[in-house]
Amino acid sequence: MEATFQIFLILLAVLAGTALLARRISVAPAILLLLTGIVLAFVPGMPSLELPPELVLLLVLPPLIYSASVAMSWREFKKNLRPIILLAVGCVIFTAFAVAAATHYLIGLPWTVGFLLGAIVAPPDVVAPLAIARKLGLPRRILVVLEGEGLANDATALILYRFALVAISTGMLSLPKAAGTFVAIVAGEMLFGAAVGWLSLRARHRARDPQIEITLSLITPYIAYWIPQHFGGSGVIATVACGLYMSWNGPLLISSATRLQGIFFWDLVIFLIEGLLFLLTGFQIRSLFEASKAFPLHNILFAIALVTVIIIVARFAWAFPATYLPRLLSKRLRERDPAPPWQWTFVLAFTGVRGAVSLAAALALPFALPDGEAFPYRDLILFVSFGVIFITLVGLGLGLPSVVRALGMAQAGRAEHLAEHESEIAARREALGVALKSLDAITSDRELSDEVVRLLRARHETRINQLPDSLNPYADDVSAAGIDLTRELIASERKFIHMLLRDGKITDEVRRRIERDLDLEEASLANREYRKVPL
Repeated sequence: MEATFQIFLILLAVLAGTALLARRISVAPAILLLLTGIVLAFVPGMPSLELPPELVLLLVLPPLIYSASVAMSWREFKKNLRPIILLAVGCVIFTAFAVAAATHYLIGLPWTVGFLLGAIVAPPDVVAPLAIARKLGLPRRILVVLEGEGLANDATALILYRFALVAISTGMLSLPKAAGTFVAIVAGEMLFGAAVGWLSLRARHRARDPQIEITLSLITPYIAYWIPQHFGGSGVIATVACGLYMSWNGPLLISSATRLQGIFFWDLVIFLIEGLLFLLTGFQIRSLFEASKAFPLHNILFAIALVTVIIIVARFAWAFPATYLPRLLSKRLRERDPAPPWQWTFVLAFTGVRGAVSLAAALALPFALPDGEAFPYRDLILFVSFGVIFITLVGLGLGLPSVVRALGMAQAGRAEHLAEHESEIAARREALGVALKSLDAITSDRELSDEVVRLLRARHETRINQLPDSLNPYADDVSAAGIDLTRELIASERKFIHMLLRDGKITDEVRRRIERDLDLEEASLANREYRKVPL
């Protein structure tokens, strides 16, 4: 137990150091964590680390999917539902069948095993591509489609994954029956996920305590995932539906204290889960290397190369017809949603990086069939899955910035970001105006002292004055300088408050209350800096 705890502490330290290095050299942390895990796996004396297969999907996926769903805009998800479904359902199924056919005819795998492998490597992971795409200032719609696809494709892949496991275990699979089951699972899980979200929001609203509410928020994705999964579904669709319901209905029911603490809590949880998962992905290379001795090396390399080429080509082969063919066939669609530039489609097709879900699904494969026989081709599936993750994550992940710049899309979203920033400023001004009108109405209805009214008006005037009047480069420079100077002033206040504490002029409780106000002000500065238009 003590040795396990020591390894856990080492992994946390490596995770923090690697993430810091990734930020310094502007590389997606997932790439560097995978490489670091591979290096650590072969360090002399480092024990082998393997995740229990039955716990991988249950422990890892629910919080990752739920967090991404809550962060997703339901309005934008619904608006881009057609391209999201075409990629998340159509492309995943197309890729899974392509992998099954290629591995069956060129490697000799049984159809069921090839389809299982296809289901594992079919869903792209959006963690690394989205982190890179946001920094590059790509158009908002590309980011929304990628994010939406990342939510929905996991569900499609895991349903196919379960169908394949059943086919391998029983030796039979009826496609019409599987299609009907697929539709039933999707409909049932959507309703169940929305119901869990409704119950969770009402329970949290009644609790009115940040610690209890955050605890309930942690339980929510596991309830939404585990119950459908236990009865033969995927659990992913229910978790996505639950997260989207919370995203749309939560703002008016969740308190500000819970929201502030919950954002930090969930950011930390997702950072640890994703980081440790990619580290442990690298660690798997050691056990895979030991098991690979049972297979000729050239067979393994050929299988990895074949599947990697198939999934990359399949995504391009699907993305372009799926984007332009519906518009050729439908005049209404052309008028309502004109075809995007081919560069947009190319970038969407290029972001076929495989990651956490593929790894979790591969690691979750059972060691034996229900009759006690060894699971067929389990080690080969793990080899290929790991190889595909490594090649796409490192190759496509590192190549994405160059591709975006070569296509001239590095600043394609700048005008869009400027318009979004303008709408934000307008919304803030209008909201402050509404608040001032409410103050006037309250003042006329209630007997308030002039001092109270004066302080409230001064607060709103200060907030209005903080809003920029324009978005020209000079104003941006002035705003950035003002943020830096304000941080220096806050630091001076902190030092003085600490000096008063040391001299015994204030208590620790007073110091904490003052520090909380300074922390909130500094967090507000970070928020203003984050929303700055990328240059």
